[in-house]
Amino acid sequence: MADDAQGNPLALLEFAGTTGASGDRAGWVGGPARDVSALFSARIGRLPERTRDLLLLAALEGSGDVMILQSAGAPAGFDDLAPAERDHLVVVAEDDHIIRFRHPLVRSAVVDGSTAEQRRAAHRRLADVLVNQPDRRGVHLAKSTTTPDESVASVVEVAAQTSLRRGDPGGAVAMLRRAAELSPEAEKGRRRLSQAAYVAAWIAGELDTSHELLHALKGIPGGQPIGATAAAALLVLVTEGDGDTAYTMLMPALEAATSVAGPRTGDVEDALFTLTLAADYLGGREYWQPLMDLVARFPDPSPASAATLARVHHDLGSMDREELRRLDEAIDRLHDQTDTDIVIRTALVASYVDRLPECRESVTRVVRDGGAVGSSMPGLIYLALDDLYAARFSAASDAAAELVELSEKTGYPLWAQVGHYAAAMAAAERGDLDESIEHCERIWDWSGPRRVQRLVKCAHFARARGALGVADFETAYRHAVEVCAPGEVARFNPEAVWAAPDLIEAAVRTGRIDEARAHAEAFRSAGLEHISSRLALISGLCIAMASEPDEVVRIHEETLTIPGLEQWPFEVGRVHLAYGEVLRRQGRARDARRQLDAARKLFADIGARTWENRANTELRATGMSRAQSGSELTPRELEVARLAASGLSNPQIAERLFLSPRTVSSHLYRVFPNSESPRGQRFVMRSTPGRYRLRSMEPTGAQRVGYRDLVEEDPRLSVG
Repeated sequence: MADDAQGNPLALLEFAGTTGASGDRAGWVGGPARDVSALFSARIGRLPERTRDLLLLAALEGSGDVMILQSAGAPAGFDDLAPAERDHLVVVAEDDHIIRFRHPLVRSAVVDGSTAEQRRAAHRRLADVLVNQPDRRGVHLAKSTTTPDESVASVVEVAAQTSLRRGDPGGAVAMLRRAAELSPEAEKGRRRLSQAAYVAAWIAGELDTSHELLHALKGIPGGQPIGATAAAALLVLVTEGDGDTAYTMLMPALEAATSVAGPRTGDVEDALFTLTLAADYLGGREYWQPLMDLVARFPDPSPASAATLARVHHDLGSMDREELRRLDEAIDRLHDQTDTDIVIRTALVASYVDRLPECRESVTRVVRDGGAVGSSMPGLIYLALDDLYAARFSAASDAAAELVELSEKTGYPLWAQVGHYAAAMAAAERGDLDESIEHCERIWDWSGPRRVQRLVKCAHFARARGALGVADFETAYRHAVEVCAPGEVARFNPEAVWAAPDLIEAAVRTGRIDEARAHAEAFRSAGLEHISSRLALISGLCIAMASEPDEVVRIHEETLTIPGLEQWPFEVGRVHLAYGEVLRRQGRARDARRQLDAARKLFADIGARTWENRANTELRATGMSRAQSGSELTPRELEVARLAASGLSNPQIAERLFLSPRTVSSHLYRVFPNSESPRGQRFVMRSTPGRYRLRSMEPTGAQRVGYRDLVEEDPRLSVG
């Protein structure tokens, strides 16, 4: 407002009015502004007609470009504008060739003081000189025409597509709607309304507008175009989660549209994209095989196309190096891409092959610019997943929470469930199991009755990951097999790829060795290592966990040399942890400690608390104390250790703390596992910043006094 009013503080009062509904009537029609506007109108009314004509052109043109206005209405110069300058209504800045109104209400008064015919004539003149700016020309043509005219409608449609490419989906919807009104042929009018309905739902986030446009289509004679079917199916999918209905609506329409040779229109592309989304969330071979038969009719698709998305989702391993190279080039071009739809669809394909970091800047621009509310929800999905894969758990949770809130506010519950999945997985890896379970139950409650099987599997995946963190391997196995059956890395089920190490580890740790080896072999056969360093890490981990002991060390060593693995700290931590566990079982305690300590540090750095605890437990099993491993004591362990160091026996400690002697012994063993005499062992405690360390000592008086002195110096070690 301050910019538009050029710093005039009266704008706070003048802008209190409401804007007119028409784009032409940009004035302020309520409150004190009406009186002020009347004063401007009187001054404008006293100007010469030629001056008022030039002012109207400037008001409708918008930018104040002198060259455009000169071409449209002042070929002999701007002498006729002098009366308005002298009356301080406009300023002509010769240095930047711009005409500026001294106040927004001047522009409003100019437009309000004109007739409809005068405005239409001015718009026509502006359209005639904006031939090289199709989006602006289309706007003026649309406002200058009152009867159906296909030549005008086609220009307005082009202008709508230009607006869409420039990131203005709301403007594109308005212009497509106007193009439909100006269409003499009912078929073209239906097609343009269909496009408007789809853009409103998918990109602009205007569900009410989309419903309204689809309702208007019913009043136009003729059959329903495929674009309208795509829009209706998208609405059913994202608002009701009814993938079956969306799939049933789209499949016959696409069968008919692709049964003839020729280029595929944008409407067909939108329909295929929506059908792919429906099959994606439904899962199941019965949906994917007919879809892939359709996709075969789209040879050599672009990286951002619906056909590419379908192929990648159906069979991740089908992406060869040439296709990955083309995708990388498309991602590089996103930096200058203003078409939000291209950004979002490219990022969706990229999310399957771990290219989201390269898309992040462009996706963030879509989310934060605010012009494409519909696209910003998938954008938030990609930001949350990118943070999740990079083990930025707090950021992933924040993006997921923003996604859930926006989805519920705008009426897109399907995207909200994806937000709950991202939040569930972040909480699982962070170790907040109650929070993770709560998100999973929300997903099951919403997705289960609607047969949105992919999200159901996603929730099982998060539950398996959380259970592994606390070494509950039986629970982890039960959930992992809900994601995919042992021995089958199924197509059309990307979670089967990402959950493979969870299923294999749970199977190994519960004695299901045959199932683990079958699944590892299935993963090896899928041939996914070339796609990304993350998938190469996962592949190495899967194969190593189910391999013979003499092969495990070699596989882990090779896995840890994969280029680019630093992008995926959680997966790297899992490899170090699995490697250290193997080395410990082989009796190579020193080598095991090196791997386990690397795992512990990685998990500590990213805040994966339960996984850090697993690494610490393994470190203690090698004979390393908590002090040596650098881990902090729990309050109870600290209290037990203090009392032991003060000279109390285990039964005396148990009596004082209302514990059993066995529990006291367990605490002391966890604090210092190599204690040969739990009853008589004594300790000296030393404090370092943020943690406590212990070492075994003989209970001599001098050492005991030294401990007491330390207690007095460091109140953190006092009891009570």
